[in-house]
Amino acid sequence: MAIERILEKEVMSGRDEASDYDSMDHSEVNRIFVDDLLSQGELGTDIVDLGTGTARIPIELCRRFEACRIMAVDASIAMLELARLNIEIAGQIQRIQLDQTDWKKLHHADAYFDVVLSNGALHHLPDPLVGLREAVRVARPDALLFHRDLLRPETDEEIENLVQQYAGECDERQKASFRDSLRASLTLAEVRDLVSALGFAPDTVQQTSDRHWTWCARKPR
Repeated sequence: MAIERILEKEVMSGRDEASDYDSMDHSEVNRIFVDDLLSQGELGTDIVDLGTGTARIPIELCRRFEACRIMAVDASIAMLELARLNIEIAGQIQRIQLDQTDWKKLHHADAYFDVVLSNGALHHLPDPLVGLREAVRVARPDALLFHRDLLRPETDEEIENLVQQYAGECDERQKASFRDSLRASLTLAEVRDLVSALGFAPDTVQQTSDRHWTWCARKPR
C-alpha cells in the first residue's frame, strides 16, 4: 500500500519557487512527453496545457508540430512571468498564449479544444477529480485527453531513492520540492478510480515509467 498522500502547495506563487522549478533539467522528461503525445495520431490544432508552469511543454510541442496553437494555463503569475520569457526566447510568442486561470474553474467554453493535456500538474490539486472534470468539459468530441503525472511511492525509502536518482545533482530546496511532489501524487488505482467516475475505462490509465502514470483517452463523440 502506498504511503498517505500529503498535499503540497497548490500554486507556486513565489518567484524563487518558480525559478527553482524552471532551473531544473526537465528536458528529457518533456521530450518523452511530446514524443508520446505526437504518437497518438491526429491531434487537431487547438491545444490547452493545464498547469503549464513555465511553458516548457508548449515550447517543445511548437518546435515539433507546426500546425498547433497552444493556450498555456496556470494559476501562478510568477510561473507565467518566466513562461513569457521562455516563449519569447524560443520565438513562439505568436503561437502560445498565456492564460492566468485556475484549472479548477476554466473560463473556456464547453468542447473548445482539440487536445487537453497536462504534465506533472494534477498532484497540485487537492481534489484532482475537479480538474479532470474540467479537462473533459473543455475537450471537443473525439479530442485527445493526455495527462501525465508522478506516481506516489509505497515507502519513504522509495521516495528517497527516486529523489537521489532524478534530483541528486539539484540543490536541497529543489530536492525537497521533488520529494513533496512525490508525496502529493496519486497512485495508479486512485487515478483509475477518477477516470472511471468520469465514464472512461480504467485501463486508459497506465504506468508509463518508474515514477509516472499517463491517462490517454479520446472524449466520446
